[in-house]
Amino acid sequence: MGAINRTSLSLVEAKTDKLPAEGSTNDKPKIFVVEDDADIARLVRHHLEAAGYRVRSYASTNMVMADALNERPALLLLDIMVPGGDGFELCRQIRQSGQALSGTPIVFLTARTGESDRIRGLETGADDYITKPFSPRELIARVKAVLRRCETPLSPAVIRAGDLEIDALAMTLTVRGAAITVTATEFRLLHYLAQHTGRVFTRDQILDAVWRETTFVSPRSVDVYVRKLRAKIEADPEHPKLLKTVRGAGYRFEMPKK
Repeated sequence: MGAINRTSLSLVEAKTDKLPAEGSTNDKPKIFVVEDDADIARLVRHHLEAAGYRVRSYASTNMVMADALNERPALLLLDIMVPGGDGFELCRQIRQSGQALSGTPIVFLTARTGESDRIRGLETGADDYITKPFSPRELIARVKAVLRRCETPLSPAVIRAGDLEIDALAMTLTVRGAAITVTATEFRLLHYLAQHTGRVFTRDQILDAVWRETTFVSPRSVDVYVRKLRAKIEADPEHPKLLKTVRGAGYRFEMPKK
């Protein structure tokens, strides 16, 4: 199916009416969809359920946080312009909620196509950003890619670098003994660089290693995530000691000098 249009919505609704009754779905990953356009919400639900996910839909941001804390969805798919507060603010609240939800994958699905909006989405804590109109097939592929990236096991070693401790088994990060909240993508990026201390990686190499499916992220995404990590782990983010920029090349993780 191609990008969304009203004809495709009518076809999907007709097919949805004929879907057979499902058995128990408690073992299927649950996705929260925040979308105030009822037609788009139905289309998204149809394709997600056909792909094997449970879906809970919201027409506004009201109750999303409370339900997410109670039910722990596998992923949240957020529009930006919705009643009750915008998706950016909801994403920020989720990322600041502590260990309960901070690592839950978030994907924006929005009509706001500007680069500044994309960058803001990543800086707020999103793992991906999809613009409307969109291909339902691509939507499912990207949802699967984000979930796959967040679920792939890391090597269980604990990495220590000065005041920084990265525990891959527990998926925790501490700086000077204090737990630091990071998203799953931020954690994987830091873990990957720290595993290869001193080695310089280009942005494309980082995309291949951390994001894997690189057709829908750009080298600029790496810059955004590095900047976010520096704000969380560096004593002086403007003069980083751990996450170093190698001009004209990329980034490297450097052990602090004793």
